[in-house]
Amino acid sequence: MVYIVVVYDMQADRTRLMLNFLRKYLTHVQNSVFEGEVTEGDLETIQNKTRETLKSDESAIIYRMSSEKYVDRMVVGEDPTDDARFL
Repeated sequence: MVYIVVVYDMQADRTRLMLNFLRKYLTHVQNSVFEGEVTEGDLETIQNKTRETLKSDESAIIYRMSSEKYVDRMVVGEDPTDDARFL
């Protein structure tokens, strides 16, 4: 398993494409930001589908960590992932 954070920048009318896709694999934590633990196979799927979805003036960044324990995550305000952990 690998822990990733995906950040994307797309035209406003197209963001729903990425939102709906990434929700299958990750937790939506902010506008255009997802995070979570995935398999290597899922990561490859996410990379490929992201490449296919983006237009030339759009971009995505995937931050990869070997484990969530190496992420020092600090939230100021309400943590949007709190609800997701109790599903």
